[in-house]
Amino acid sequence: MLNKNPLRKRQYIGSLIGIAIGVVIYSILPLKQSENFLSLGPLNTGHEGLSCNSCHTDAKGNLLQQLQSNIAYTFGARKTKADFGTENVDNKKCLQCHDRPNDRHPTHRFLEPRFKDAIATINVTECETCHQEHNDTRIVLNDATFCVNCHYDLEVKNDPIDIPHKDLIANKQWSTCLQCHDFHGNHIYKVAQKIKDTISLEKIQAYLKGGEDPFSNKKKYQPLSEEEFLNMKKKYNTIKK
Repeated sequence: MLNKNPLRKRQYIGSLIGIAIGVVIYSILPLKQSENFLSLGPLNTGHEGLSCNSCHTDAKGNLLQQLQSNIAYTFGARKTKADFGTENVDNKKCLQCHDRPNDRHPTHRFLEPRFKDAIATINVTECETCHQEHNDTRIVLNDATFCVNCHYDLEVKNDPIDIPHKDLIANKQWSTCLQCHDFHGNHIYKVAQKIKDTISLEKIQAYLKGGEDPFSNKKKYQPLSEEEFLNMKKKYNTIKK
């Protein structure tokens, strides 16, 4: 039949080629060696050793169920979208490894109404506003003057530094904040009391771009390693069952 019908022959060969390509893709892409090819870009500082599935975990349900759920959402039969293929990487994913009780600026704090004007300028309710992944850096913001959005009217009683905060604020020297203050408050270090003894702005900028940590190599809490996270997740799933 294939000899009599050239069109049918081409369709048959095309189908075989398509199946072969599909099998190759299905076999190769899940491999560890394929992660660099699939990645949107280099991982950020501190995440270099993580595998893709540390963050991009499988979405709930099979592909058909996910597709049905999203079709239902499109036609108004469902209130929310369903993750397709992999789960969305959001704050919950970040906090599974980075949550700690001593965070000075936890994302949930900025959900308070008093911060509505600040988050209209910089949405710090989302981790990725500063730490968007696959950018080979520590934060993606262009400068370190974001403190102005909340602390523009700061008043410090018994100000310990030689150039008072009110003067720094009046002169709009917002780039000096991180020269003393660790944003998330996790480093163990002694805060300088003289401007000349603070961390240089050059070192801060290099740090934000993924460079050496100028605050301290000692931290109150360490993020979970990939192995620790996977073991914790496995233990949780076992208990849940």
